[in-house]
Formats: sequence, C-alpha cells, structure tokens
Amino acid sequence: MFIKKIGIDLGTTTVLVYLPKRGVIINEPSVVAISKIDKKVLAVGREAKEMIGRTPDSIVARRPLKDGVIADYRTTEAMLRYFINKAVGGIRIFRPEVMVAVPGGITSTERRAVIDATLAAGARAAYIIKEPIVAAIGANIPIGSPSGHMIIDIGGGTSEMAVLSLGGIVASESIRIGGVKFDHAISEFVRRKYGLAIGERTSEDIKIRIGSAMYLPEKLVMEIKGRDMVTGLPKILEVTSDDVTEAIQNELEGIIATVKDVLHKTPPELSADVMEKGIVLSGGSSQLRNLDQLISEATGVPVYVAEDPQLCVAKGTGVALENLEAYKRSIFTS
Repeated sequence: MFIKKIGIDLGTTTVLVYLPKRGVIINEPSVVAISKIDKKVLAVGREAKEMIGRTPDSIVARRPLKDGVIADYRTTEAMLRYFINKAVGGIRIFRPEVMVAVPGGITSTERRAVIDATLAAGARAAYIIKEPIVAAIGANIPIGSPSGHMIIDIGGGTSEMAVLSLGGIVASESIRIGGVKFDHAISEFVRRKYGLAIGERTSEDIKIRIGSAMYLPEKLVMEIKGRDMVTGLPKILEVTSDDVTEAIQNELEGIIATVKDVLHKTPPELSADVMEKGIVLSGGSSQLRNLDQLISEATGVPVYVAEDPQLCVAKGTGVALENLEAYKRSIFTS
C-alpha cells in the first residue's frame, strides 16, 4: 500500500500534481531557473517565474516545454524530479507510479521523451494519457457511455478538441494555439499600436485582468508599464479590453476553425448528441471572458465552461490512475 500514485498535468505554462484522496496538491508555473556557469537548477515553479525577464547574464529562467511538448529534456527532467519529490515528500521508500497527461497530437518520439523524463525523475512506472480524455474525466463527463460528448481543452501551449464516445476518441484535433500565443499576440499588438515594449508577465496580466474574446459593451481599462520604443525610457499608458480582443483575433479564428473541423469529422449520430448536450470547455485559457459565447455563436452549439476548468486535466489524470484497468485502451505505458 506504500506505493504512491501521482497524476501530473505537464503543461506549457503550469504543472499541476494530483494525489488520489488528496486532490490537486501542487499548482505551479512550469518554469526553471538555471545557472549558466555550473548548469545548476536554482529555482523551480513560482520562485523561478518571478525571475522571468529579471535575471542577470549568469542566470536563465525558461519554460522547458513549448507547445505542450518537451523542448529541453534535461530541464524537464529536473523540473519533474522537483515536483515528484515535493508531492511524495523527502524520504522515499518506494518509487511512485506516475501518470502524465500529454496533448493528443504529439508524436511517438515526443511521447517517448515524456516517459523517459518521468522515469529518470524517479518514477517506478510511467503512464501517458491524452489530454482530451482526462480533461473530460475531470469535467465529470461520462465518457464510457455510448453517446457523443465534445470537450475543448485550451491550455498554455495547445488547444485540444475531441468528440468522445464509449471511452475513446472518435474525432479529434490538436492545435498549437493557447494562452502563450495569446500573450505573445498582446505584447506584439501593444508594441505596434503604442510603441511600448512589455514583458511576458505584463501581457499575461493584461489577458487575465481585461482580456475578452468578444468586444464588450463597456470597455475594461488597465494601466500598464513598459519601455518606450522611441526614447528607450520607462512609460505608463492605458490599454483597453478592445485592444486585447483585436490583438488575439487570429488565434481565436484558428481555434474556431479547428472546432468546426472536428464537428465536420464527427459521425451524424454523435453530432446530434453534441448538439443536445453542448460542448464543454476546460483548461486555464478557457477562462478568457466570452470565449464560450464566441464558440457557441460560431458553431451554433451550446458551450459551457467546466467547473474549475484549470484543474480538469489534473483531476482526470488522478481518476484514470486510480482506475488503470478501466482506462487501459487510452493509456500508453512503460
């Protein structure tokens, strides 16, 4: 009974760790700060995120995952080891079994990298499961029933769309658009329109505080600080929710086109089910104001945001890990 099971939502922007019977116990940014001199890991998670854009030449703070997959293997392994140790506690008699949620569209090589990094970080066994399945489980969708359910999981690096029935994926698409692309689009827009250079954290702050997928009847306004592109001096100015909506238009169009694509590939019987039950939104970036309304208007299908959308994948991973046999078909194992 001593062997612990851990579910990990290994996201581009956030790592969530789930322990059965305890729920989500870790919710931290997937950022690692490394010393360039001796390649030592100086900080992981929240502490490392505080360093982004503020480090001297000798330190680099970076996200080891890009578009939902491992971009830097060594750093990912160090980050996984840190979170596994934090979840299990310092003294370990038995190595834990770990299940990691990955984007539906990753290649076999990328999948292998996740398994290898998890085992190297101290797991006794590593399991991989596709994000749309665990997001649906975490959103309390009865995926085992013989009717169609559609889930859209919008995370930091990717957006996953899938129609599920009888515990498996019937039609799905994975697109590398998520919260990070939104942030990048906002900083580019502010640079072009106002001639102000802002950092990654500021653009994320703008998105969370005043961002909207549709133009609002009453604009939200926020004061931001950055560097004037002409004078090179610090400057303060105001941006509005309309600026954010305009900035992320291309990204939103990409998501909607992919949703329509999945609906187009769905068998007619399941399409009728989806129309009746609606589409469920999960993932941290699904909390963008009016995103559900925008997708609903574009597709003609009702859209609902799941309860605790950011935790759906982590919760689902934990449930799948507790019921390994039941989800055998959906799991890649090592």
